[in-house]
Amino acid sequence: MSPPAPVPLLVRDATLPDGRRGMQLLVEGGRIRALAPQLPEPAGAEVLDAQGWLLSPPFVDAHFHMDSVLSHGLPRVNVSGTLLEGIALWGELKPLLTEEAIAERALAYCDWAVARGLLAIRSHVDICDPRLLAVRALLEVKRRVAPYLQLQLVAFPQDGLLRSPAALANLVRALDLGVDVVGGIPHFERTMAEGAESVRLLCELAAERGLPVDMHCDESDDPLSRHVETLAFHTQRLGLQGRVTGSHLTSMHSMDSYYVSKLLPLMAEAGLQVVANPLINITLQGRHDSYPKRRGMTRVPELLAAGVNVAFGHDCVLDPWYSFGSACMLEVASMGLHVAQMTGSQAQRQCFDAVTTNAARVLGLEGYGLDVGCRADFVLLQAHSPEEALRLRAQRLAVVSGGVLVSRMAPAIAELALPGRPGHVDFTRQAAG
Repeated sequence: MSPPAPVPLLVRDATLPDGRRGMQLLVEGGRIRALAPQLPEPAGAEVLDAQGWLLSPPFVDAHFHMDSVLSHGLPRVNVSGTLLEGIALWGELKPLLTEEAIAERALAYCDWAVARGLLAIRSHVDICDPRLLAVRALLEVKRRVAPYLQLQLVAFPQDGLLRSPAALANLVRALDLGVDVVGGIPHFERTMAEGAESVRLLCELAAERGLPVDMHCDESDDPLSRHVETLAFHTQRLGLQGRVTGSHLTSMHSMDSYYVSKLLPLMAEAGLQVVANPLINITLQGRHDSYPKRRGMTRVPELLAAGVNVAFGHDCVLDPWYSFGSACMLEVASMGLHVAQMTGSQAQRQCFDAVTTNAARVLGLEGYGLDVGCRADFVLLQAHSPEEALRLRAQRLAVVSGGVLVSRMAPAIAELALPGRPGHVDFTRQAAG
């Protein structure tokens, strides 16, 4: 028996990201059917009083690793905190993994995500284990969470497509099982030439199968790691414009600016999309520096100015590479804002977009947004604007997926007991006028 259709939902007195206030939004059949200052209340409708708070499209994580999530401390802790020790530690953990344990941790994280208003995630999944345990586990997780969270999977050759025996065959097997996206890691191959060859092979495979591409690309402090140029070339050569993403691109932080001035137009011409991972990029890069220390995040403002779509990802949570995180995409955007010095009002909005609309473009989500006809997925934030939501890491007062209220949080308000100043503290502050 199929589940009953959700009852209509009327959201009252919402503020929208574009600044419109006092808006009402009607949901029927899992879609937004009307949006206006005043709407009639349908019989039997559920009513959500937004009380003037910010109603946003849901958060989207454009780059994550769900096969390793919540595995921090297994089988040991990453003592150095470096990228390479994390990769080695993951290699130690892989023989100990089970499908059940991977799925249990991933499902727990999906619960965290929904509570944080994060309703779409693109997760890379390691295919270098010939058992494909992680692939099978996350395909089952994808099936189970589909009613309320969109999960995309990327076939990721963590140990290198050409460096790891049978990686190409394993990647093809993973795609045959239903993995959505072709992944790669060219800078981890044995040579620059093999890295470039891996980009060619993977892009041709994606073109043959009609699939998107999302590669870990140039996640290095080495300014001569320039595989994104090759990625842009094959994207253009194979007609993959708009379907290819370069993730990390941290070497661009260290590149000569003249070379970058050549690279940016090539990327824009190829319709390449970019995902930066602020929390992880600034943690793992610059580890060989004395002072000054590079922070490694790619050139987000320059990419945006060149017309390249840029999204942010969380990348890791409580795993061999990162011992922090809680599925908060506002934390990700806030870190990106600070590291890229994107503190102007428009730039702050761009950072909010990097975990909402821009990230949705990377995933190719259909029906995303708050327009009439879009999927009824949204989050009510205890803030009056995207800028305030970033400042406060705003409380997710309500999360709606497919027109169904799936999570609530109490407002974040402190009760004071100070002499002469009793009362409560509300950290929000509406702009003057």
